[in-house]
Amino acid sequence: MSPAIGYALLSLAAAGCLDVTFKGYSRKSRSRGMYVFGCGVTWAALQFCWFQFRSIEPAFDMTTVGYGLAGGSVLALANILLIESLTHLNVSLGSTIYRLNTIGVVILSFLLLNEPMGLLKTAGVLFGILAVWTLYDRNPEQGSVHPLRIFLWISILASLFRAVFGIISKAGLQAGADADAMLIIYALSWVVGGLIYACLREMPFRLTGKKVAYGVLSGVLLSVVVNALVLALTLGEVSVVAPIANLSFMVALLISVVVGMEELNRRKGVAVAGAFISIVLLAQSL
Repeated sequence: MSPAIGYALLSLAAAGCLDVTFKGYSRKSRSRGMYVFGCGVTWAALQFCWFQFRSIEPAFDMTTVGYGLAGGSVLALANILLIESLTHLNVSLGSTIYRLNTIGVVILSFLLLNEPMGLLKTAGVLFGILAVWTLYDRNPEQGSVHPLRIFLWISILASLFRAVFGIISKAGLQAGADADAMLIIYALSWVVGGLIYACLREMPFRLTGKKVAYGVLSGVLLSVVVNALVLALTLGEVSVVAPIANLSFMVALLISVVVGMEELNRRKGVAVAGAFISIVLLAQSL
């Protein structure tokens, strides 16, 4: 197994656990902004400790700062939208849609990074679209503004932003940006983004022990997810790494079913199967 694949699998496992913690937090009415803030603080602290332990000195040149701020802003926004969508969506549903950002990654890598687009990749994109269409609630009695439909689209938007993050990260690495410095900027973007979101949407807010616990646990998982993903992107192509890492929705589904957070019905099973086939086709096409 290549190191890039190994890091992608590590990111996969941690991301599946992270999605479940996102759902656990969003099941009650709690500040999303402060949660994201707590995740960012934990991640940044771990990142600085890791750099001290390994005697790493990040280089904050203009290229790194530019790509880091762009990627960090998009990543923070994507996860805020994901957490909000999980208020009404089951974790397998939200995680499946979010991890279908593979489709956006493949299309954008073809358009912006000149990575090839063949028959298997095209088939993978079509299966992914079919999976999302299966999950889409088309009950005419619910009307066009039914909450589930709204949060489904929020999840899709989060997936699109996550795809953009993958492209920005890979483009930054290709442009010579320092990967370690970008990780610090990504973490601090969560800190700033969480505070801004909390101030704009959730004032007044308060910090509780439960919020701190969720923030620390999720921050640890988030650190593993992003560090492993950036290492994988450094060693491999984005259209290879992203499809493998995005299989994490299967881990989220397994955990949520085992702990009794949700049940697996036929429609959801068909959608998850379609998403699985989509990602496998995209991975095998390379």
